[in-house]
Amino acid sequence: MKTENATGDAPRLYQAILPHLQGALWNDVRNVHTLAWMVTGMLLSRRSTPSFWLPYVHSRAAFAQSSERRFQRWLCNKHLQPSLLYGPIITRALREWGQDTLVLALDTSVLFEKFCLIRVSVLFRGRAVPLVSRVIEHSSAQVDTDELLPVLAETKGLLDFVGIRQVRLLADRGFCDTDLMAWLQHCGWTYRIRIKSTLILSTPDGQRLCKISDVKLQPRETVCFHHVRLTGRQFGPVHVVLGRLMDDPEQWQVVSNEPTSVDTFGEYGERFQIEEGFLDEKSGLFELEASKLRDANSLERLVMVISVATLLLVSEALDVVERGDRRVVDPHWQRGLSYLKIGHKAMSYALSRGQSFFRTLRLRGGPDPEPPKPRKRGQPSSLEALKTGWHVSFHFIS
Repeated sequence: MKTENATGDAPRLYQAILPHLQGALWNDVRNVHTLAWMVTGMLLSRRSTPSFWLPYVHSRAAFAQSSERRFQRWLCNKHLQPSLLYGPIITRALREWGQDTLVLALDTSVLFEKFCLIRVSVLFRGRAVPLVSRVIEHSSAQVDTDELLPVLAETKGLLDFVGIRQVRLLADRGFCDTDLMAWLQHCGWTYRIRIKSTLILSTPDGQRLCKISDVKLQPRETVCFHHVRLTGRQFGPVHVVLGRLMDDPEQWQVVSNEPTSVDTFGEYGERFQIEEGFLDEKSGLFELEASKLRDANSLERLVMVISVATLLLVSEALDVVERGDRRVVDPHWQRGLSYLKIGHKAMSYALSRGQSFFRTLRLRGGPDPEPPKPRKRGQPSSLEALKTGWHVSFHFIS
């Protein structure tokens, strides 16, 4: 019965999605209609495998195999460039961002032990919304800076197009590279990057201060190094903060091109949102790991379909929260669901009652009017631990 209802809802969902896709650079109008049906099938089936979309597709095709081949041809069409198609959609959503700093996360994820997904996401109210994605044939999550810079250059082009200049990029220690930091500095972006303990810190005049691994901290102790230089290349000046959580034997160390403090750990901790996003894609809401595609270009197009679906759901959740209707779809007194799940529940609720949805496509800057409720005591998330696990006093070294 659930499948029958969802099948009947498919045309309405398709009609709600289609207007948001028509501003992209399409070489054939039929391709935009195919994408709308792919997103429709993905949202209703919650799977990334084309065969699961077939019950929701309404077309003149007499056989299911015809519709599946249609999707496969789309995913393998070398004339469809994801950056040219998704770019106009995400920039349209960012037009109302405002003057607030846009926080980005850079990360990678391995697919099928053969491909690497390079992703830059907008961190938005606890959810990572894809901005630029690239899939390369590479079996490791560690990629060279030469592979990262084209992705970041595309990101900068999109943000410059909508006039967003205040940008902060967050990245894990796998991206600790002075060439990358220099590029970010040249763009006028700020950054918070976790660095490796093998790095050496020097004074502005080149005198060695210490190797980071030589600094031994007590639980909940932090040390800040301001206006120092990194590695034998003497890159800088930069600012570094080291810290250790109460129950964690591992020390945390973060570098920034802005003065650091205890708050830097909380700012860096926002990066964990992109890991939640990968989890949603790979084994959560969209089941990307169940896909049978094994071609980098086809996978990149499939990732674009997921990105469109994610953007639509998060935008719908923003609309629901701003209207004050969050508790209509979220059973928690305080917000207990991510914006992605709120958006999916809101879409399902509207479909079941014949209401309109996906009326707007936007991400708006500023604080979250309904932040998620805290976790139960004794079960802090990584982000909460980074924000609250440090002692208020700390050493300062300039």
